[in-house]
Amino acid sequence: MKILIVKRDKIGDLLLTTPLIAHLHRALPDATIHVLANDYNEWVVADNPHVARVWVYHRTRHAEAVRVTAAFGQLRQFFALRAERFDVAIAAGGEESPRAIRRAVAARAARTIAYVAGARRYRGLTDPLPLPQAGHEAQRIMGLVAPLGVVTPVALPDPAFRVPAEWRAGAARWLAGIGFAAGRYVVIGISARVPAMQPTKAQVERWAQRLHDRYGLATALQSTPGGADNKLYPGSEALAREILAVAPPYLRLMPDGLPAAVGIIDLARTSVLPESGLMHLAAVSPGGVVAVWADAALHSTSARWGPLGPRAAVVNAPHAIAELDDAAVFAALAPRLEGPAAVAGVAADRRGGR
Repeated sequence: MKILIVKRDKIGDLLLTTPLIAHLHRALPDATIHVLANDYNEWVVADNPHVARVWVYHRTRHAEAVRVTAAFGQLRQFFALRAERFDVAIAAGGEESPRAIRRAVAARAARTIAYVAGARRYRGLTDPLPLPQAGHEAQRIMGLVAPLGVVTPVALPDPAFRVPAEWRAGAARWLAGIGFAAGRYVVIGISARVPAMQPTKAQVERWAQRLHDRYGLATALQSTPGGADNKLYPGSEALAREILAVAPPYLRLMPDGLPAAVGIIDLARTSVLPESGLMHLAAVSPGGVVAVWADAALHSTSARWGPLGPRAAVVNAPHAIAELDDAAVFAALAPRLEGPAAVAGVAADRRGGR
């Protein structure tokens, strides 16, 4: 059986699809699994041992610009996908995604599976499923295996990602250049799509000082370039500048770019991050993550979008992260910070080539 997984969303969304990929590999060991992803997120599964091939399409729109060559490239790719004669195509998302469904249908697999709201149909969609009403996004995605006769596992496989060696090496060079050591700093993130999900300047300063004074740990500040008024990718430059204007030597700004951020998170003692793709990646890093979350009605909920895995924890605020009590944050951090076992665990994970 040849299966195509279509995932056109962001980094964290694709990472939350890896439990589905792992389960299909175990349940259907003779199946060949391909993934269709975009040029922004494909690296998440580029080294996944259960994926035979990653098909990458280039987005036709990027930063308000239209890329004509990308449109022609997608057209050629559609014909190449059809030539593969897939047995199954799955639009892997926890809700109806019209664009993902259209891409899955365009592959012209013998069967195409997707969630569809109500009686809405797509021509060529052979296995429409009703929208799930509850559950984490990864659990919802896992439910798409039902038409194949595959039993949903009681416990989901953990999301999986392998950090490229060159990304980790680049992070190590940055650490050496500023006098930080692997396992001796914590990443604190201030990048969020909405202000209520963003730690405040005062919180970052207090957390960094406590990490330094009590645990002897430095802080690497993660931010996103650009202004907060960017509708597609809100930046946190202004807040980062405010924090850095009075920052002590043990608090330093991380360099821009996903390779740097992913590598630095992988070498950290642990991370404190709001909802983001990096939060999900940090959850599968050796140090894990404490996700700070605001479950207001206008935001996504941690019950559906929180980080997964044994090294992930969530601290919820009623409306805004600014409301979080420091004691609650450090209670979640404590198992990741106290005693030599935490450092030894990080080192062991790295020696094992995680």
